Amino acid sequence: MTINVYTEQTPNPATMKFMVNKLLINGSEDFATKESAEHSPFAKELFKFNFVNGVFFASNFVTITKTEGTDWADIEPILKEFVKGAVESEYKIKEETDGEIPAFEGTDLEIKIQQILHDYVRPAVEQDGGAISYKSFEEGVVTVELRGSCSGCPSSTITLKSGIQNLLQRMVPEVKEVVSEAL
Repeated sequence: MTINVYTEQTPNPATMKFMVNKLLINGSEDFATKESAEHSPFAKELFKFNFVNGVFFASNFVTITKTEGTDWADIEPILKEFVKGAVESEYKIKEETDGEIPAFEGTDLEIKIQQILHDYVRPAVEQDGGAISYKSFEEGVVTVELRGSCSGCPSSTITLKSGIQNLLQRMVPEVKEVVSEAL
């Protein structure tokens, strides 16, 4: 199979989404620092580039965050070629792979919230090169974690309040607010 790599801009100007025509991972993995990539041969190699500041994998893409002062025009072709080679060489994203998507847990209400986030919100967030995960639901407040290009993105607050919060409030009247847990 020939691996094709193409890029998409994300709402976060510091990140670029590198799409491939192959499933890379079930779920997602976020490596916000070089140290966190210790058990990921793929991410560890990407961090060897001094202009790489963060790496995030989900389904068929890797979102790369660049260092400040680096121009995408200079590094995009280099990263495209690297991603292509790494996928062709089957670099592992995680050394220990369990591949299981965790089952939703909690009260009926919490399970309903998690299902909505999984079915409606996750695909949209992945389109922008990010990921969302459910953390908790207490006293009407849903806490989520945004990763990938969503982490530190200027428009993620708007997405969180206007998009996710409105959707959950419509579908689950008990939800009063949605907040993001800082990484």
